[in-house]
Amino acid sequence: MKICFVLNDVSTETNGTSVALMHMAHQRGHDVYAMGVGDFNFHHDSPITINATQVPTKTDTKSPAKFLKALQGKKARKKKINSKDLDVLFIRNNPTEEVGRHWAEQAGVAFGRMIQQQDIIVLNDAYALSHAFIDKLYFEELPEEIKPDSLITRDKEQLLEFWEKQNKNMVLKPLEGSGGQDVYLIDKHEKNVNQIIEHLSSQGYVIAQEFLPAVKDGDVRVLLLNGKVMEKDGQKAIIRRVAGEGEFRSNFKLGATADSSDLTPEMQRIVDLTAPKLIRDGLFFVGLDIVKDKLIEINVLSPGGMERFKDIGLPPFTDYVIEAIERKVEYKKQYEGQLSNRTLATMD
Repeated sequence: MKICFVLNDVSTETNGTSVALMHMAHQRGHDVYAMGVGDFNFHHDSPITINATQVPTKTDTKSPAKFLKALQGKKARKKKINSKDLDVLFIRNNPTEEVGRHWAEQAGVAFGRMIQQQDIIVLNDAYALSHAFIDKLYFEELPEEIKPDSLITRDKEQLLEFWEKQNKNMVLKPLEGSGGQDVYLIDKHEKNVNQIIEHLSSQGYVIAQEFLPAVKDGDVRVLLLNGKVMEKDGQKAIIRRVAGEGEFRSNFKLGATADSSDLTPEMQRIVDLTAPKLIRDGLFFVGLDIVKDKLIEINVLSPGGMERFKDIGLPPFTDYVIEAIERKVEYKKQYEGQLSNRTLATMD
């Protein structure tokens, strides 16, 4: 199959989940292309073209790190490809990392919708990504039972009232953000609460969330494919992220470490209540961040963490993901236009 991965920028991509998936697709003999969100070309009377980068199929890349080196090195081929020649467009760019490039934030999803209209498989479904683009708002559509108490507003007085309601113990973060940036634990000892609120609200909407004491033990990232927890050889794609000393944010970019975790009944309950919506919406690959019995975040745009699996003795699961995509390509051929992209996106 011909598959193109949409990244923020090929030249700045790091060795994470996207690279691991590209490497596996390459190892399985597929034509793998990478592109940045600035590499689409549209003309009104012809299909969208893409300024793509490709590691030649026969290039020996024994690891994701070596694949990335080849992708960003002299061996890579730069070529313009016709989007209609693709089997799959896999949207993996992270809009929240587009510092100073506001034009790039929604470009991947916007062009993804147009390519989807050309009858190319787009993962996750581009219309679903448009709906869930602000994933913390999409999160609020999920059942109350599995979520901590929260408030989304730019009104300082309402945020202070919520703080009082939570016995002066809450988490504040920007509605649009990731990686643990600008996330604050506001307890009764916090002297700069007004300044923090003003700082966050000057950037946009703020989400205040009930503080969960169990976060001291870290959170758990559960990776779902087609609405199910990925499982291979009796092992599940679950990773516990343990915050560093004196830190409550469990983000790898902030120094968190990886540990293993079982799938508890509480986690399974969250999956059971979340999966039907994900399947209906066409969200193929999703990460759920869970603290004990509460879902604290949902990642639909560029869920990661797979590159850490080897550190805790888990299989890479990259073949699991690519095999699932291969099946979708086969289903599309067999059913000849009878299945919508949204249906294909979450078919097993």
